[in-house]
Amino acid sequence: MAVRAWMATAGLAIGPLLAGGWGLAHAQAIYSCVDGKGRKITADRPIAECVDREQKELNPSGTVRRSVGPTLTAQERAQQEEKDKKLAEERARQAEEKRRDRALLIRYPSKAVHDKERAEALHQVDQVIQAANKRIGELVQQRQSIDTEFEFYKKDPGKAPASLKRQVDENDHSMAVQKRFIADQQSEKQRVNARFDEELVKLRQLWALQGAPAAAAAPASEKK
Repeated sequence: MAVRAWMATAGLAIGPLLAGGWGLAHAQAIYSCVDGKGRKITADRPIAECVDREQKELNPSGTVRRSVGPTLTAQERAQQEEKDKKLAEERARQAEEKRRDRALLIRYPSKAVHDKERAEALHQVDQVIQAANKRIGELVQQRQSIDTEFEFYKKDPGKAPASLKRQVDENDHSMAVQKRFIADQQSEKQRVNARFDEELVKLRQLWALQGAPAAAAAPASEKK
């Protein structure tokens, strides 16, 4: 009975201590700030007198959990959001630029590799131009054959059959198409060289940062 009585008494005494410790461990944070008059204020919720200044949110132990910035007006929030958006866009742009730079270095570890790919790209365009020129040669031969037939109607071209006139029109149209196509391909060669020249400028910077020897030769388009 004496032991039980002691345990009961001890339980009554220890219970509040345990409850108090549990309560402290889970107590709400404390807010602290110095208002515009220089007064230090503490409260268990954000302090209205300090909405225009920084407040510190404290743990029950008194350590700083975080700093709470001043409450912003609608206009200030909009300005801050716009600023944050621009910062995020700039960070994304820089990250994308770094990604492209890494990809460029992986693809072109040296100027020799870059020059080889430039030559291959130009060669492909030249092959297309060569095919178009071949087609023009065929059209020239075709036109000579048509003109030979027209010799029979030299004195009176109006008597030439409609099919022969149609062949002339088709030949002229095909010749014009091929010439325009070749002009477009010549422009494509200029675009290819311009792209590789632009890449080479960037690559020289990246190679230099890596300590790789960047060749001092001028871009291919400048040699022409």
